[in-house]
Amino acid sequence: MYPEELIAPMRAELTEAGFKEFKSAQDVEDHLSEHKGTTFIVVNSVCGCAAGAARPGVRAALEKASKQPDVLATVFAGNDADAVAKFRELVLPYPPSSPAMALFKDGELVHFIERHHIEGRNAQMIGDHLVEVFEHFC
Repeated sequence: MYPEELIAPMRAELTEAGFKEFKSAQDVEDHLSEHKGTTFIVVNSVCGCAAGAARPGVRAALEKASKQPDVLATVFAGNDADAVAKFRELVLPYPPSSPAMALFKDGELVHFIERHHIEGRNAQMIGDHLVEVFEHFC
């Protein structure tokens, strides 16, 4: 578990962009079992690819996309352990990955981006891909 004061700016990069934090397994489960529409969940992380590509790419996509998910949510790997575990259960058979991104429609997974799809790509590439995903599914 990381000190909260260390990760607060990393959390803020997404919450300031309109993301709701899911801090417990119950938060994740309740939302996805009850919500009709699209939900985009980002597994946030302290790693360099989260800072350099994932979070900036997500923010860029939200600025560009004409269609967007109904709900933006995030869980933080290493801190929101129960929420992350529930998220990972819901995206099986994909292996644990952070950062990661998932789009759900009516509670069902429709698109998943693993860490290896983020590493080695820049924020613009991530953002452009997400714009296409949002346009297709939202």
